[in-house]
Amino acid sequence: MKFTQKIKIAVDAVVFGYTSQEGLSILLIKRKIKPFKGSWALPGGLVRNEESLETAVERELQEETGIKINYLEQLYTFGIPERDPRNRVISVAYFGLVRPDAFEIHADTDASDAQWCNIDQLPELAFDHPLIVQKAIERLRAKLTYEPIGFELLDKKFPFSELEKLYSAVLNRKLDRRNFKKKIMKFGFLEETKEKQQHQGSGRPGYLYKFNEKRYYQLKKESINFEI
Repeated sequence: MKFTQKIKIAVDAVVFGYTSQEGLSILLIKRKIKPFKGSWALPGGLVRNEESLETAVERELQEETGIKINYLEQLYTFGIPERDPRNRVISVAYFGLVRPDAFEIHADTDASDAQWCNIDQLPELAFDHPLIVQKAIERLRAKLTYEPIGFELLDKKFPFSELEKLYSAVLNRKLDRRNFKKKIMKFGFLEETKEKQQHQGSGRPGYLYKFNEKRYYQLKKESINFEI
């Protein structure tokens, strides 16, 4: 039986940002075209005929937010027929985790604004982007069960409390400090230095730590059981 297929392919990017002060956030753009003009949404758009999916998502991020990210991981494909009121559009979503202070964002092309928004204070999002964001959050948290994360988001040397804050922000729950440190240290990718953090408030200043990059990336490659 013959049929006519009119399906467009799009890409969307869920870029998570993390800082110790602000916690976990997501990069959003404000749309300046219909549909959902004036609404907040994920950066993204249609894939051009000559583009790969990876090239398309990198281009859309650059055009709409001004940032360039070296690595985005493919998340999921979203394709319910009514997800875009204009056409039948299938979206391949990607996600990544970065330091917001490493980028200077600015809106362009289809976006009138671009901002980092805390995941606990997200505005109403266009299309099915709430579903995409939720799926990305679930995937990010699931990664903690098989892969160490965080090295790219912290200073070269940091107090252990900063690593604890990172994991607590991603998991959205308070951690048992003693058990968390015990589990982290047994993997061998975290090394205590002889340096101490600058004294802040009462109490004794703790030692600073650094990542053993070789061991860290080896564990990531091996996809270890890393449940916290």
